[in-house]
Amino acid sequence: MLLFNFVQSLQFHQVPNKTRALIKTSLIDIVGVLAGAKNNQTSDTIRHFAAEHYPANILSCRLLFDGRHVSPLGAAWAGGFSADSLDAHEGHFTSKGHAGATVIPALLAIADACHEQGRSITGEEFLVAVTIAYETALRAGVALMDSATEYHASGAFSGLGVVCGGARLLGLNQAEFKHALGIAEYFGPRCPMMRLVDFPSMLRDAHGAGAYAGVNALFMAQAGITGAPAETVEKNTLSHCWHDLGTRWEIDAQYFKPWPVCRWAQPALTAVTSMMRHSPEITPANIESVKVETFHESMRLQGHFPKNADEAQYGLAFPLAALISRGQVGPNEVTGDAIQAEDILQMSRLIEITEAQDLSDRFPEEILSRVSIQLKDGRCLTSPITQAKGDPETAMSQAEFKAKFELLASVNFSQGRMDSILNALDTLEQAESCEALFNQLMSP
Repeated sequence: MLLFNFVQSLQFHQVPNKTRALIKTSLIDIVGVLAGAKNNQTSDTIRHFAAEHYPANILSCRLLFDGRHVSPLGAAWAGGFSADSLDAHEGHFTSKGHAGATVIPALLAIADACHEQGRSITGEEFLVAVTIAYETALRAGVALMDSATEYHASGAFSGLGVVCGGARLLGLNQAEFKHALGIAEYFGPRCPMMRLVDFPSMLRDAHGAGAYAGVNALFMAQAGITGAPAETVEKNTLSHCWHDLGTRWEIDAQYFKPWPVCRWAQPALTAVTSMMRHSPEITPANIESVKVETFHESMRLQGHFPKNADEAQYGLAFPLAALISRGQVGPNEVTGDAIQAEDILQMSRLIEITEAQDLSDRFPEEILSRVSIQLKDGRCLTSPITQAKGDPETAMSQAEFKAKFELLASVNFSQGRMDSILNALDTLEQAESCEALFNQLMSP
């Protein structure tokens, strides 16, 4: 079985340099998201849920940025929900979804459970598992999109990546592995994504559900529970999604988000950032109106007057208004008291969002917007058609990734703590044990 051989035999040095760098960047990026989400309402609520309903038993691990011991199933729920609660994690075009916000929390739960049992995992071992999980989750997502008529959220496919990365850490044999894949797919959540776009809630992109489904499938297969074949992996009509596994890297096509809002809102934010940089006269006091032309799915975001952080981050108007009003969009602009902030709401009232058919025709291969700003002096400034910052063609620099990490994490952590986390991540590949990283990520 090609997939099992990949899972069992991949070595980190076999991965191309560019892809290894992307894996490390993705890990830093997700940890920054988790750090920024530490104390928001969703994270607080789901951690309490996990501690109450999934207490530690035969297997025990720690809740991220909390320290309480729970079952890895509970930690997977909590970590996935928390990563999903601040919409700044990376994504992928052809799967129309995300891998990291599922697979990183799940693998951290599994690896910390191994650590609690006295088994040391090297940094390189963990990075190999992360590589496997990312690559297979994204391919499972492409396979699902190619075989299902409905647009599914990431949790519907990302649990298969958890199985693949987790199988490497846990040493599943081939029979157990195949059953775990089948269980994860069969029990995978349906996750109709556009319902969450129309009615935002804490459920988001279902990363908690995907993390739980993957970890649960691993443990069930280890216990001898059998599963039906995973069609997204084994169906002949989907073999094109898997035949070049290990020779072409799906993760190379990932994008990253500068801001913690829906990807479909990011082209407009990118356009306005450039406009404000080149035209300093664009200030809140000088703006008469703002018109955003975008593709249909982005137009449906709207979100002028959100009732909560979920609606704010799954909107377009509110985060764009925050950018214009405050010059940045971080956790403090899309969570908590900012939701009722009059400076942002006043700007949001001036924003109109409409569909542009020429941009809809180019979706999902391209995610584009065009913005016009009418100034009070009569001038109208219009951006070119703009692609989001952070796409492979508009890549973020390492300095920009560090700035993003600090923008997100600084709402909850001191500079010293952020430096310690970054150091543990930067030196992970050479680490003989993940203990230093785990202690940074599991402590309150």
